Amino acid sequence: MNKSLIDKYNIPGPRYTSYPTVPFWDDNSFSAELWKNSVIKAFNESNNTEGISLYIHLPFCESLCTFCACHKRITKQHSVERPYLETVLKEWELYLQLFGEKPTIKELHLGGGTPTFFSPENLKTLLEGIFSKANIAEKPEFSFEGHPNNTTREHLQTLYDLGFRRCSFGVQDYDLEVQKAINRVQPFENVERVTQWAREIGYTSISHDLVFGLPHQNWDKMEFTIRKTMELKPDRLAFYSYAHVPWIKGVGQRGFDENDLPSGEEKRKLYENGKQLLEDLGYKEVGMDHFSLEHDELYQSLINGNIHRNFMGYSSSKTLLMVGLGMSAISDSWYAFAQNEKTVEDYQKRVEAGEIPVVRGHILTEEDLIIRQHILNLMCRLETSWSENTYLPEIQQSLEKLKEMEADGLVKLSENHITITEKGRAFTRNVAMTFDLRMLRKQPETRIFSMTV
Repeated sequence: MNKSLIDKYNIPGPRYTSYPTVPFWDDNSFSAELWKNSVIKAFNESNNTEGISLYIHLPFCESLCTFCACHKRITKQHSVERPYLETVLKEWELYLQLFGEKPTIKELHLGGGTPTFFSPENLKTLLEGIFSKANIAEKPEFSFEGHPNNTTREHLQTLYDLGFRRCSFGVQDYDLEVQKAINRVQPFENVERVTQWAREIGYTSISHDLVFGLPHQNWDKMEFTIRKTMELKPDRLAFYSYAHVPWIKGVGQRGFDENDLPSGEEKRKLYENGKQLLEDLGYKEVGMDHFSLEHDELYQSLINGNIHRNFMGYSSSKTLLMVGLGMSAISDSWYAFAQNEKTVEDYQKRVEAGEIPVVRGHILTEEDLIIRQHILNLMCRLETSWSENTYLPEIQQSLEKLKEMEADGLVKLSENHITITEKGRAFTRNVAMTFDLRMLRKQPETRIFSMTV
């Protein structure tokens, strides 16, 4: 990758798991009542056709990983498990009252925090409580995130018996110096063990998460991590750029000297070399940050044109309504976004009071819906088109900005179409930013996003 392009385009920018992005939500025009109305609308439009998605946020971790930007609670007290899960089930009841009929669950993801902090028995109680009030789609997509150090065979078997067929394990890096810097020490043997267990039990899609741009990383260490990963040949890989945002997440990301981080050029080299190695080893790049073997559903969804992106990342299926349960969970009705209370205590207090515990959100305007679709197209398919119904006058301004990117070989433009080139993949976030009308109209006064490269 040309150093001058990195210097030119390596600027703070969103990852676009939504549009508008969270910092540009209009909280002033949002209310719990409007949120509930949007949920009812989306449910009525989609439940009997595509079903709904659930994201359940399980926030507890036994130790703090200093690279993590998630909403979490650090504790070794497992007595917190049952009260928290009881609250999640009560929140689910509040949504069931809105639906008026049994929902059909198409997609479900357990995220965190560390979902495998919870015992298999407690996870079973939670999920059986969820499923007892719902129908399950014919081909559901159930997945969870597991920590290789505490995921047991019982965890894997219990979740498999409940319909889970995909699991992802956070690897990050196998170099001990890097692991110590991010407070995430886990031997290769632990990852190997849980991966083999998952295969023996029958999971059809096993994913490993790798992160580039971590402290003390260089290409030798990154290559070592990728080649060790290839010994296990996971079905898909998330190859994430480390988002260094300590000004947002506080002390958690200051567990190392910032001088230990790779420079922008070094970081991009980690990705470019890593991408080339992964492709040489048989993986296909899917969207942004993701790679998959050809047989995996994620790659097949790319080929079939139904890949989707939401707050859970890339998905091989789409539902209009995604309900987020748990502390800080974000929900998406397509017409609106909502986020739950961000502390366990406030979340539990609101639910116990019989309230859907949303603390902020955004009701999408007609313009938002048009721009959202364009950005979703770019993030998922690396292209978008517009007609009379999806054209806005300000798109012309976007095209003017994109002409410079076209001169740099990053995009191809026509009268009503844009395609991101292979060279431009690394700058997909930059391309999407040219369509982000809310950010263009109100540039942030302080830095709120990680760097795009």
